[in-house]
Amino acid sequence: MARQGDLFGPTTPLPLGGGASAVPELPLARHQLEPWQQRLAAFQRPLFEAEGEGRPPQPAQADLFAEAGAGEGEPAPSTDTTTRDPSARAAAFTPLTLTPQHLQFWRWPSPPQRGAALYVVIDQPPHLASPLLLYVGETGRADQRWKGDHDCKDYLAAYGEAACSAGLGSRLSIRFWFDVPSAVRPRRELEQALIRRWQPPFNKETRQRWATPFQAEQA
Repeated sequence: MARQGDLFGPTTPLPLGGGASAVPELPLARHQLEPWQQRLAAFQRPLFEAEGEGRPPQPAQADLFAEAGAGEGEPAPSTDTTTRDPSARAAAFTPLTLTPQHLQFWRWPSPPQRGAALYVVIDQPPHLASPLLLYVGETGRADQRWKGDHDCKDYLAAYGEAACSAGLGSRLSIRFWFDVPSAVRPRRELEQALIRRWQPPFNKETRQRWATPFQAEQA
């Protein structure tokens, strides 16, 4: 599978990324990064606000990690999701009800995430009133997908470096949604429905919409 285009330029190994290439100094100022974050927040805020107004979470979400930690550590059995309309499910998705995990959760001796899942990476910058949903992904093996190379890890490393350089804080987390189809095709359809709805800037489908101030101009 072809790698996504690099939104932020080459990145260096950082605590939240893990890329292997060197990074030059990024000439990024607060007045460049903050407006970009605000544009994204303005688009996504109504979606997060709908979640905060009491829209019910998806079935089996409340006890997801409690059940995953019982017995053999497998996630709770998913309800039959293969015939549900992806757009309707995406409209009812409530990412903040999912348990936040550190981006390096995969280093734990026994990661609780297993099986098919969709996952989102969210930043909750202290200077913004609304979170930022940065990435949506899908996997058939939640305990393996985030290991090794991953384009999003490089983007997050550069994003975190840019925020630090600009004097802005970031609070990044990854959250897993297991109430998803086990079959690849319907799971990817649901992933695409979420990408269309939330327009996360680190997905290749939407990166052109959120032209970032971090990307070097092409000659």
